[in-house]
Amino acid sequence: MLLGAIADDLTGATDLALTLSREGMRTVQVVGVPQEGFDFGDAEAVVLALKSRTLPADEAVSQSLAALSCLRASNVRQVIFKYCSTFDSTPEGNIGPVTDALLAALGEPFTVVCPAFPTNGRTVYRGNLFVGNVLLSESSMRDHPLTPMTDSNLVRLMQAQTHLPVGLVNRDVVMCGRAAIREAFARAVVAGTRILVVDAICDDDLRTIGEALADVGLVTGGSGIALGLPENFRRAGVLASRKKTAAFAAPAGRAVMLAGSCSQATREQIEATIANGTPAFQINPLDIASGTLTPENAISWAVTQHAAIPLIYSSADPDAVRFTQNKLGREKAGALIEHFLGDVAMALRSHGFSQFLVAGGETSGAVVKALGVSALLIGPEIDPGVPWTSSLGNAKPVALALKSGNFGTIDFFSKAWGLLS
Repeated sequence: MLLGAIADDLTGATDLALTLSREGMRTVQVVGVPQEGFDFGDAEAVVLALKSRTLPADEAVSQSLAALSCLRASNVRQVIFKYCSTFDSTPEGNIGPVTDALLAALGEPFTVVCPAFPTNGRTVYRGNLFVGNVLLSESSMRDHPLTPMTDSNLVRLMQAQTHLPVGLVNRDVVMCGRAAIREAFARAVVAGTRILVVDAICDDDLRTIGEALADVGLVTGGSGIALGLPENFRRAGVLASRKKTAAFAAPAGRAVMLAGSCSQATREQIEATIANGTPAFQINPLDIASGTLTPENAISWAVTQHAAIPLIYSSADPDAVRFTQNKLGREKAGALIEHFLGDVAMALRSHGFSQFLVAGGETSGAVVKALGVSALLIGPEIDPGVPWTSSLGNAKPVALALKSGNFGTIDFFSKAWGLLS
């Protein structure tokens, strides 16, 4: 194993696995921390998908260290800690505490922080994270129900989560190339700085940064930080030249869309899908809590929708989300939706549904767990960061498109099904 990654949610793991696969590495994505002796086959890159983004920090650290132990047992050469390109976290963590723990376990002198994903509009300049043309704190992420982002400065955000000194390598240095970046790293280590935010506003920046990270044992960031890493192994002679991607075949069966994300992008995608005549069933956590809505209601409705691919969704605007959270509590509201959609997915599988498009990281984790999927094969890219995948080792194989809430164009849903038609 050359690269081993620890991702803090399922859709982010799939995003990273797609990046590594596209860069020519044989990549396997595993859901959770596999049991001792798990066979990764001939994988050159392995991505372990955790569900640790919104856990209490100590639990996130424990899971991440268990994942690291698994990767080190396979003699991994470099480790990536992957989090969202919008740095989804709170002042208490979990990005900082997990980074601290991984640094200590690996005995590495420093690491980098770079969530940039320019293809999806996430860039870092002068240490500030932008979403499109606005600062992170001015984007729709300020209303995220679990990790509202009200600051855009990554140095400040990271320093609030760690006791280690945090510094910045700005784009002036990045533009000077690999040697200049490495010199900045060396100066930082001498000065005692252990964590370095690195600017990146385009893919070329990320590839240059990746080249400078060839000898760095722990790398942290979004999936974009992995763009330049595979080439380091090719230059070292341990990774073959790129191979043609194998054909993707989805299992036969019915299809369904399940959306739990309340992000602006997902809400717009849902509106566009419904406007095109897609039958839709909206669920409300308050109805679930009161017992007036059960999974059986949604299941029986979906089974009767033979003319089109049905959509079952809980997505709502920020005001509605806040109202529900005030009534139920933030964690309970989210858990009700996750368990509900997981139960729906499991039941629909027994009714012959084998193709699932899922929107939202937490929702994706719940659905994959309910379906008993332990590993995924990466298929064709639908939109940047979102591929079709197929389950590995399941008695009843399924095709899964697992979309981070903020990802995808407005026509994402129809585009996804077009790849399978």
